[in-house]
Amino acid sequence: MTIRALIAHLSVEIPTGASVIQLLPAGSFRANDGRPTECDAWHIDDTIAATVVAAVNSRGKPYVIDYEHQTLAKATNGQPAPASGWFTTVEWRPGDGLYAVDVEWTERAAAYIAAREYRFLSPVFTYDKTGAVGQLLHVALTNTPALDELDEVSLAAASRLIADLSAQTGAPPVDSTQEPQMDELLEQLRWLLNLPVGATADDVKAQLQKLIGQLSEGKGTAAASINVGELLAERDERIVALSANQIDPARFVPIDVVDGLRGEIAALTATVNAASTQASNTTVDGLITAALSDGRLHPTMETWARGLGQSNLPALQEYVNKAQPIAALTSRQTGGVTPPTVALSVSAPDATQLAICSAMGITPEAFAAANKPAA
Repeated sequence: MTIRALIAHLSVEIPTGASVIQLLPAGSFRANDGRPTECDAWHIDDTIAATVVAAVNSRGKPYVIDYEHQTLAKATNGQPAPASGWFTTVEWRPGDGLYAVDVEWTERAAAYIAAREYRFLSPVFTYDKTGAVGQLLHVALTNTPALDELDEVSLAAASRLIADLSAQTGAPPVDSTQEPQMDELLEQLRWLLNLPVGATADDVKAQLQKLIGQLSEGKGTAAASINVGELLAERDERIVALSANQIDPARFVPIDVVDGLRGEIAALTATVNAASTQASNTTVDGLITAALSDGRLHPTMETWARGLGQSNLPALQEYVNKAQPIAALTSRQTGGVTPPTVALSVSAPDATQLAICSAMGITPEAFAAANKPAA
């Protein structure tokens, strides 16, 4: 249990010249200044008292009763700490309290008490978080029963008293600085866990359990221990590595920008292709129309010419450029004059008749039949 030295008091007047004085009351008790703050009250019962009595009575060295706790304050003010009395033996009276039963007052202290210049006793003792009384350190005559907690220097002096008592009685020493150290530790843990200043030890413990669960992947303290320092160092190394491998925006473009450019290029390509196709179609139409009109293409060749133009426009252009116009396809050989009816001799057509048949794409027989005089 964590215990520390504090100054407690009894608001009981000292009987004049009494050699038996009450040090602590039985049961629970508090100071009229509101202490203790760590627990509901200090308390002592038969079991606790048995330990206290055994420690005091086995000490073999008298306990001092000083003035105003000067035994603890002399390290600060440098003043002597004269005794007002001494006692060696204490006695527990069930239901009543703890008593010093062999008090020897100094002559001056007895005079003070008789003149009521000192009226109260203030024992110094240790206690744990539950308020249970631990070791009795010393007692002081005082007129201010409600005293403040020990300052750091006085606390160190109380620690020496505890160590001396432990050495004399054989009881394990009590570290009276343990509580301040625990308070400092809690403060550091609150900072580490980002908890508010008012967070209790239970709050800190609960947050630590959550952290342990995260670091141990839910296995808790049953998992192998984890070195938090090494984890932090590893994290820093990863951050440095990532920073070193970070993409240089001056050399590389984000993927979303690339995707956007690809989309724009695709749209532009489609537009260009459409325009090119339209222009190509326009060129093909122009070539074929011109070639049909001047006889470089026969009408039966139009479908073929369009297919060639769509697949290989230069080839169509080359063909049209090299083709010779056929006048017969674009004009009449008679110059628009109706030729005389010529009877075609089936048996022996002349050269003119053969030329006419060739130009018109008919056989001499068909020509002769068409020009046969009516009966």
